[in-house]
Amino acid sequence: MANTDPATLQSDTIARIEAADSLDALEAIRVDSLGKKGSVSLAMRSLGQLEGDARREAGQQLNAIKESITTALEARKSTLAEAALNEKLASETVDISLAPRPEAEGRIHPLSRTLEEVTAIFAEMGFTVAEGPDIESDYYNFTALNIPPEHPARQEHDTFYLTPDAEGRRKVLRTHTSPVQIRTMEKIKPPIRIIAPGRTYRSDHDATHSPMFHQCEGLVIGKDIHMGHLKGCLIDFCRAFFGVDDLPVRFRPSYFPFTEPSAEVDIGCSREGGGLKIGAGDDWLEILGSGMVNPRVLQHCGIDPDEYQGFAFGMGLERIAMLKYGIPDLRPFYDSDLRWMRHYGFVPFDPPSIHLGLGA
Repeated sequence: MANTDPATLQSDTIARIEAADSLDALEAIRVDSLGKKGSVSLAMRSLGQLEGDARREAGQQLNAIKESITTALEARKSTLAEAALNEKLASETVDISLAPRPEAEGRIHPLSRTLEEVTAIFAEMGFTVAEGPDIESDYYNFTALNIPPEHPARQEHDTFYLTPDAEGRRKVLRTHTSPVQIRTMEKIKPPIRIIAPGRTYRSDHDATHSPMFHQCEGLVIGKDIHMGHLKGCLIDFCRAFFGVDDLPVRFRPSYFPFTEPSAEVDIGCSREGGGLKIGAGDDWLEILGSGMVNPRVLQHCGIDPDEYQGFAFGMGLERIAMLKYGIPDLRPFYDSDLRWMRHYGFVPFDPPSIHLGLGA
């Protein structure tokens, strides 16, 4: 091998490299030419037998040959590696002509849908969303709302109380979202127009009540606000939410400590044949409470009742969802039953049927 003509050695080796059809064959050629006992390595060892200029000239020539062989090896290796990868990818392809495995389609919970609808309707009326903590002090949950100490809502059989703190004060899981109204009036000067949706807690559990449920309350404070504004707002809301342009709505006198005068809001319905149909018939169905904000509540928040007045309202989101979507029992709302969700849930991105009756 040492006596092989350098030019012939180079041409023969490169020809073998170009003819190599696998990475293993290419590695064998590398070892045969550039390995310790390879042809190029042996030729370089034989340089010691030459003298002077002949050795220098032969060394330069062998170095050039070694470099050209190395370059050819790298190029062929890259080509073979790419070919091997393509072959592997071709052999591991997925047959996309097969039908995909069926996947469960998600559903939007009726409660989430209802919250989106209610928020969208009141947003068109200029309301913004306000939030507050679920754990409240006695002041924000009762006192500031003109609820007297002897009121039944303050009793332990109705309200969840937490362990007393070092000073003996007991916080509560809020029984309504009305504390958000108080916190808003303390922070923001009138005019105010907000809704306060959120979780609330009461010690009750049956087919139409849950220890944890959701409310949406509203508050409007300004100058010259009167009962006509309250009625117009809630009539538009009821007709838009239930999608009945001529839905009968009536206001029935009632009592709430934090509003004066107060009114229950009823909508027209029919119960013929044992079913419930909203918007038709001679029956009525109560859906929410409302009233003009009690002047004492305004005073607690530092608002002059001689200059400002307003109205407030509140509704249970589960209740109006049950009425609109024909859900007979409240308890499955929180059971995480996929069968129930598939039946009552909504396909994502399916636009809700809202804004009816609000006008352009």
